[in-house]
Amino acid sequence: MSTTTLDLGCGKRPKNPFNADEFYGVDVRDDLANNIRSADLAIEPIPFDDDMFDFVTAFDFIEHIPRVIYMPHRRNAFIEVMNEVYRVLKPGGLFLSMTPAFPHAVAYRDPTHVNIITDETFPMYFDDDKRWASIYGFKGAFSIRTHEWRGPHIFAILQKVPVPAVSHDDLAPEV
Repeated sequence: MSTTTLDLGCGKRPKNPFNADEFYGVDVRDDLANNIRSADLAIEPIPFDDDMFDFVTAFDFIEHIPRVIYMPHRRNAFIEVMNEVYRVLKPGGLFLSMTPAFPHAVAYRDPTHVNIITDETFPMYFDDDKRWASIYGFKGAFSIRTHEWRGPHIFAILQKVPVPAVSHDDLAPEV
């Protein structure tokens, strides 16, 4: 059985850290010869079918997706990207993210970094326990497989799992 991977914000060549048989990328420009499709993921969906990939990767990418945009109505762009990752992953598929994070200067120094990630972002908002992002429209759930610091980056591997049946009253973050 062949495996497939998708690299978000891949640049000139999609990365393939899981050694998948087929690999694709999404960037702001097409390069069909290298299996790269064009999409601005801050405002557009991932241009692939549901349940298509065994793996999705995002190296130094999600910090470029705004948390909130207005066009003309409020949209939670980062939540929408996480919904898209969940949508294109096969059941049990893995999402790998390597992202510069707070409190390190590298998270802030690039003026195009508009989404500051912390060591609590994935385990509190996108996991299969708290799922606090669901109050903002997150429709999926991930089991946190790996979550660790690698220098100034959070390295995380999240596994797509079924959405648990929980009421929204149980999800509210404590203030």
